[in-house]
Amino acid sequence: MTARTPTGTDIARAAELIYDGRVVGMPTETVYGLAANAFDEEAVIEIFEVKQRPAFDPLIVHLSGARGLSEVARLNDLSEEVRAQVELLTTRFWPGPLTLVLPKVDDLPDVVTSGLDTVAVRVPAHPMARALIVVAGVPLAAPSANPFGYVSPTTAQHVADQLGSKVPYVLDGGECGVGVESTILAPPRAGVSEAWTVLRDGGLTREVLEEALGVTLVDGTVTDGAPAKPAAPGQLASHYAPRTPLRHGPLDQLLREARAQQPDAKLHVIAFRSVPPGLRGEGLAPNGDLRVAARALFAAMRRADQAGADLILAERVPDEGLGRAINDRLRRASVPAVLS
Repeated sequence: MTARTPTGTDIARAAELIYDGRVVGMPTETVYGLAANAFDEEAVIEIFEVKQRPAFDPLIVHLSGARGLSEVARLNDLSEEVRAQVELLTTRFWPGPLTLVLPKVDDLPDVVTSGLDTVAVRVPAHPMARALIVVAGVPLAAPSANPFGYVSPTTAQHVADQLGSKVPYVLDGGECGVGVESTILAPPRAGVSEAWTVLRDGGLTREVLEEALGVTLVDGTVTDGAPAKPAAPGQLASHYAPRTPLRHGPLDQLLREARAQQPDAKLHVIAFRSVPPGLRGEGLAPNGDLRVAARALFAAMRRADQAGADLILAERVPDEGLGRAINDRLRRASVPAVLS
């Protein structure tokens, strides 16, 4: 941490910077975000410049509460049944790690939504994030506060280390409690989709959402190549990646192939529970709890990237609940070197 990248808990200072059209680091329960006034086109452009994020990748807009939804979304464009389902979801899961993709209001700048007629929106559960939105008095566009494509930050120090003097202030809200990004869900829309669709797995599991809605969700996540125009953040084929090459799959297979293909390579293992004897690395969740594994994931990837290894081997976790989100992040971090 340096004087050029101050961190702290001064919400008024962060809100003043946002008022002045700047971007700030903001904690959420999922990962740290790079926040700016969603209605200030120049400030949103600064987000893209700081992150070096491609303009075709849309941002998530953060609100202080569900009552602010009409500021950014046109719910009347949805059927009465879908509006009722949206209300059910926001009542039950906001604040929390659920993002909804809804028809956007006309005056929300197109740069926020990458020209799409929909906006991704959520209410973060972190109290400091909601307080910042209240004091700033505007919805905040906020992707993860990291260089585009790299591992997402889960502490204020991660933001300061990665973005340096590009960010004038980082609110320090401690370590993120969830540790992976929000789940993104799109409702049925006439001429677009006939069913509720998961666009990104994240901190809220499909099982919980299906129980709440009483429907089976359609899998709209993209794993085989990137869409020409993503419908939501986190859909690009290569994302969340460390600088060190990473492979993802069953650990025994990863080890066999790595030893056969690169016998002299220095390996670093990210295991689900524990690292096999004689190898360097760490386990995400010795107790097998996927919530613990999700919370530890990005920090473990950062440590692996700094370990001086030639190759990171990341074990596939059980593909259920939060495990889907963990495997999704590791799969995208390892493109194209994924083991089936």
